[in-house]
Amino acid sequence: MTPCRLLVTYTAKPGQREAFLRAVAESGAVAKIRAEDGCLGYAYYRAVDDPDVVLLVEAWASAEQQARHLTQPHMADVMAAKERYVQETSVTRYHHD
Repeated sequence: MTPCRLLVTYTAKPGQREAFLRAVAESGAVAKIRAEDGCLGYAYYRAVDDPDVVLLVEAWASAEQQARHLTQPHMADVMAAKERYVQETSVTRYHHD
């Protein structure tokens, strides 16, 4: 298995960053994600120079485990929060041998 890391940049709708983070936190999804098989790290960070930007850093033991993660029931809560509060998402994926 080849470990992978994702850097996901969310640009919230104006003024909605904290509402997005609150919705994700209140859903309980983060603890469930961190408990998933293959999850090596999953953390959100606020940008200091842009009040609408959040960086999500994900680390997985394999790309297959990360792909399986996206199909988990608790991801529906994250996707609902994203749909409601986020206007743009960009993903950078790194694979390590």
